[in-house]
Amino acid sequence: MCLAIPAKVVEISENGWGQVEMGGLKQRVNLRLVPEVKLGDYVLLHAGYAISTVSEEDAQITLDLLEQMAELGSAEAGA
Repeated sequence: MCLAIPAKVVEISENGWGQVEMGGLKQRVNLRLVPEVKLGDYVLLHAGYAISTVSEEDAQITLDLLEQMAELGSAEAGA
């Protein structure tokens, strides 16, 4: 199973690379698979590559679900 995480594009370089932000952390990523991407767009990130763009609304829904899953995992670990 593959998992892609939504991240906000905060920097775009001319060489096909850029930076995204996820939960306050920034990461350098390859943007060559999404040539249409613009600053402020959300992308799905997998293994260091932005593989597609996604709406901010869909990105937030996914991020909220991931946060809820993490909270459930923490609750179960403490039980």
